[in-house]
Amino acid sequence: MESLDCFVCLMLVSVQWTPAPATKNITWTYKGLVGQSEWSEHFPDCGGTSQSPVDIVTTHTKYDPALLPLTPLGYSQHGNKPFTLYNNGHTVVVELPEWMGLGGLPWLYTAAQMHLHWGSGGPSHGGGEHTINGQSADAELHVVHYNSELYPSVSTAMTQRDGLVVLGVLIVTGEETNVAFNNILNYLSRVRHADQKVSIPAFDIQSLLPTDLGSYYRYNGSLTTPPCYQSVAWIVFNERVQISKAQLLKMETLLYSTRAEDEFRILLQDNYRVTQPLNHRVVFTSFSAESGKELTSGEVTAIVIGVMCGCVGLAVIVRFVVKTIRFFKLLHQETVVG
Repeated sequence: MESLDCFVCLMLVSVQWTPAPATKNITWTYKGLVGQSEWSEHFPDCGGTSQSPVDIVTTHTKYDPALLPLTPLGYSQHGNKPFTLYNNGHTVVVELPEWMGLGGLPWLYTAAQMHLHWGSGGPSHGGGEHTINGQSADAELHVVHYNSELYPSVSTAMTQRDGLVVLGVLIVTGEETNVAFNNILNYLSRVRHADQKVSIPAFDIQSLLPTDLGSYYRYNGSLTTPPCYQSVAWIVFNERVQISKAQLLKMETLLYSTRAEDEFRILLQDNYRVTQPLNHRVVFTSFSAESGKELTSGEVTAIVIGVMCGCVGLAVIVRFVVKTIRFFKLLHQETVVG
């Protein structure tokens, strides 16, 4: 049950959350001034030993049967009240209503917001934060929840060891359009500049998630943006979600990290943190290696052929045994008669 004690996972957007007083006026970036390599100079926790994201090496994970399938609460009950879409200069955020949450965890976790991370070079060029066996997804969705049983708000919970849970959804590209993601992407043009907000129609949040909510990786980590508090237990789904290449292009080209009144416009791209050392931590899985493995067509063919050969071999052996028994019976009869 130790793996359940630390169920806290966080988002990548920290601009709305007030950092520690000593660093609250620092403007951080992914590249350039106060870029990733300088974060730890201004935000000490960013240099900690339990940082996120990480590369999940599947052969080094540990199966934990105590990790239960997640139960979204109220995800589909969006009501008539619109959501707020917000460009905070680091990503695009959808603020979620307080009646949404997660079940199947040690405490009740209430939804706070969700946001996206992407790259700049199209499919197969990276953009997701977590990697699997060194391979990056094209983008990544984070759905942020906080422990509402113990803490009054997400800003308070983010500093606590058991305060946050974030769902990480790895996104890949294909030919088909993901209609669910259009509930966000179709409105990006209305928040092109930093600090812009707009109301969008409410929609079913669960439609953004993978179908299989029972197979995931879980590890203890940190916020992936300053102040990088090491208060997060990440849940990264094993199943990927697919969007189209055109949808990915919208993420990569429509938004700016600068305000509308700024003299120069800077595209909001490559808003992902590089993977951090795993160090002493263990990545747990809710599924065993056997149950999580998908067989290739070659492996299926080999299994079928093996079964068929086994059946033929068994039939040959049975036939041989029957013939042998008959032979000895006849031999015995002839001996008795003689």
